[in-house]
Amino acid sequence: MEIHQNVIKILREINSNGKIDIEKLEQLSIEEQELVNNLYQEGLVEEALCLVDSMDVDRNWEELQDILQRYSKPVVPLWKKLLKYAAVLIVLLGCFFLFQQNRTLNPDVKLANDEIKLVLENGEVQILKVGGNDQVVLSNGQVVGNQKGKELNYVSASSVKELVYNTIQIPNGKIFNITLSDGTHVYLNSGSSLKFPVQFVKGMKREVFLEGEAFFDVTKDKAHPFVVNADDVRVKVLGTKFNVSSYAEDKTVNTVLVEGSVALGSSEKPADRTMLKPGFKGAFDKSGTAVFSLEKVDTKQYTNWMKGEIAFKGIGFKEIARKLERTYNVSITNNNKELDDVKFSGSFDRNIESINEVMDAMSKIYSFDYKITKTNSITITK
Repeated sequence: MEIHQNVIKILREINSNGKIDIEKLEQLSIEEQELVNNLYQEGLVEEALCLVDSMDVDRNWEELQDILQRYSKPVVPLWKKLLKYAAVLIVLLGCFFLFQQNRTLNPDVKLANDEIKLVLENGEVQILKVGGNDQVVLSNGQVVGNQKGKELNYVSASSVKELVYNTIQIPNGKIFNITLSDGTHVYLNSGSSLKFPVQFVKGMKREVFLEGEAFFDVTKDKAHPFVVNADDVRVKVLGTKFNVSSYAEDKTVNTVLVEGSVALGSSEKPADRTMLKPGFKGAFDKSGTAVFSLEKVDTKQYTNWMKGEIAFKGIGFKEIARKLERTYNVSITNNNKELDDVKFSGSFDRNIESINEVMDAMSKIYSFDYKITKTNSITITK
């Protein structure tokens, strides 16, 4: 079944403008008009749109009835009222009820691992579709962000006096961008998450928390330093461009400075600061030494992931395999342990080359056999 596109279009306009365009509403059938009015009167327009963007509504009638019976108490009255509607409209509302249960964190509902998730301040999870259009709304109804395609933009509001955090989670195989309320641009790599204030508060430092990898283009504000917390590392700046990589499985937290200057510190020795110059990488050893090592690098090798490039120079296959897993959303099992420490140099473009082509190229450099299953699982045999 397919949801009538005119209904969705009108719902989006209502969600954007806050009111119903009577002339456009009259272009719908009587049943569709009643549906739109019900959603509008009940304040369910945004949730219905979230459902349409985030769930597969191609369900058969019997499956929908089973779903709705499991959640009968909260939905039976409206469900009975809507039985007279066309099947396609019932699919829309039926799926909405299921989606509403998901938003209350029903323990029986599992979210897919390959979805971009935005965790709101009240714990609700909103799914962001790459290429979609959506809004981020606080529990009080305030619109604080808008999604367009691969970017989520948070709006500025000077009246905010309390920090409220959202967390965005990027799955393996996807890249996503976010513009914070101060205008700072953050480019998030696959398998990363960022916790950030919905609005930065005047008089307080701008502080975010990163797991994974991100490139920051920070808006200058001398009165409000910008701090990136990545594992035990604190990267403090006023306005600059830099890349931070802090995946849980990595042995180091790497900060690469492209422009400006940053001060590197750790939670263990907060008074100690290491200044980083453009073109240098600061590596923090997670083993407990709390020491930063500085190295002159080609910054493009650490930032071109934003363009889809995977670059490595003299890196062991074990580390490369982790990068490939994140980039292509695959699982790699290596039964050739001698291969783990073999160092490779090269680059691939995820926009052009498939994981099959990458593995073929690498297997020719260092002779090994592998197989790929339909479940995106790669096994290296010898």
